[in-house]
Amino acid sequence: GGWPMSVFLIPNGKPFFGGTYFPPVRSHNLPAFREVLEGVVRLWKEDRTRLISRSEELARSLQNRPATPSEIELTPELLAQATRTLIEDYDWQNGGWGSAPKFPQPMLIEFLLRRGSRGNESNLKIATHVLQAMAEGGMYDLLGGGFARYSVDPTWLIPHFEKMLYDNAQLALVYLHAHQLTANPVFRKVTEATLDFILREMTHPQGGFFSSLDADSEGEEGKFYLWTQEEIRSVLTDPQEAELFIAAFGVSEKGNFEGKNILRRVQDDRVLAERFDYSVDATADKLTSLQAQLLEVRSHRVRPATDDKVLVSWNSLMLTAFAEAGRMLEKQEYIDAAIKNANFILGNMLTEAMLLRSWREGTARHAAYLEDHAGLVLGLLSLYQADPDPTWYQEAIRLTQLMQEHFADPDGGFFDTRNDQESLLYRPKDLQDNALPSGNALAAMALLQLAAYEGRPDWRSQAERMLSTNLGMMLRYPSAFGQWLCALDYALSPVKEVAILGDPADPATQKLLKPLMTGYHPHLILAASPYPPPPGTPTLLHDRGLHKGTSTAYVCKDFVCQYPVNTPEELLAQLK
Repeated sequence: GGWPMSVFLIPNGKPFFGGTYFPPVRSHNLPAFREVLEGVVRLWKEDRTRLISRSEELARSLQNRPATPSEIELTPELLAQATRTLIEDYDWQNGGWGSAPKFPQPMLIEFLLRRGSRGNESNLKIATHVLQAMAEGGMYDLLGGGFARYSVDPTWLIPHFEKMLYDNAQLALVYLHAHQLTANPVFRKVTEATLDFILREMTHPQGGFFSSLDADSEGEEGKFYLWTQEEIRSVLTDPQEAELFIAAFGVSEKGNFEGKNILRRVQDDRVLAERFDYSVDATADKLTSLQAQLLEVRSHRVRPATDDKVLVSWNSLMLTAFAEAGRMLEKQEYIDAAIKNANFILGNMLTEAMLLRSWREGTARHAAYLEDHAGLVLGLLSLYQADPDPTWYQEAIRLTQLMQEHFADPDGGFFDTRNDQESLLYRPKDLQDNALPSGNALAAMALLQLAAYEGRPDWRSQAERMLSTNLGMMLRYPSAFGQWLCALDYALSPVKEVAILGDPADPATQKLLKPLMTGYHPHLILAASPYPPPPGTPTLLHDRGLHKGTSTAYVCKDFVCQYPVNTPEELLAQLK
């Protein structure tokens, strides 16, 4: 899917004309593609000098980089200003931003959750409202877990059925964070169902995550996911159970999509319990069982095709999701999936000299972009907090050094491509977030976190300058700069640096780690290690001893630490 791009070049590679979609026959004031081709050929033969001159003008305009904007002081009021715009544009009826097609906007939701974690109730209300709306189904797959790319209507009902790895990674993470903030079991259920879907259907045996599932199967969009009442009753042979499912998920005879039904939750457990004379718990258990039965039947249908490329930037987002979910939900299988994924990327896509972007069928190729490096740094830092093997931290540092060496712009920030990559008309530097976070926004967040681990004011200053020069755009168009706003929130917040020293197998160490697995702590970094710390661990762990000869926690800010403590109660008191 997606839009075509037709660009016509002179022999030296410079463009003179281009466009996106041209129809097969002239329509809506657009020429037919054949007319475009014939026109280009005619002009090339009859007026070549003018075309070459035009290509030179286009090349010069592309190469003229805009001046770096002046720096703006970073203040908390900037966060409030961006939030006001997001609130004004919010769709309180259906949840989300915009009308149709409607995209889930996980970066904006994450920003609002960060604001909510510090007591901003209105921000938290918006974040949980849209998450609840999406969780009711339609765009969210209520049987198998996972999210489709977007909704073609404003109510989240009718999806474009394609499932993308990057959407599911970002959404699993925001649902996890919402659960940590609210303890809403629905949000935890969505997180787990989404990650379980990835493990079941989008994971290579060696640990890489596949890119996407197509929207169609057997030539029909959504066929794999749709149901009729008759099909439901044929699978759920107990009439009352069938009626319970039909009532819960709004399955009608006429359907809600081309004569069939996209499943969507329309009645909650309490209403159904009263209607069908079950307890609320029994209703929930029954529906879970019925969903599992239908999922089993659906698994025998012709599946949508899988795009089995492994892309570093997309995998890095999912690596972060599995690592955080494993740590916070205490699910070792998720941490194991994150470890396997990190080993896959580091073993198959990172050479001594460079990171490669894409892997398929045993071959890695294409020099990686900024988003791959910065995303992988963040993924490895998340994994290090879940599995404190210094290897993950060392590789994050190594990738940061590669990023600085090959992508840094002397005027601030980073280019999207390496300095030794294929020569283009100009080196792109895309600052805006799209379906994936901007590589520069990810890099800013990575530098801020590493500055806290290493005590590197130069890295923090570099990130702050990136934020400062992009503030104008962030404040004018906050909906297009969600990841930047998350980085700005991090930069403006006091970051708690937690160092824990002690034998990982010692119950005393495990008790100290426990408080860090509850609640949502977006402004906290964790480094844990046996004592003494082995080589390659963060500087945050260095020069700290065991208090009273047993497992010890330090809570620090800018490497200035409070009194060392030995109990989870003392640690919690310092964290508050």
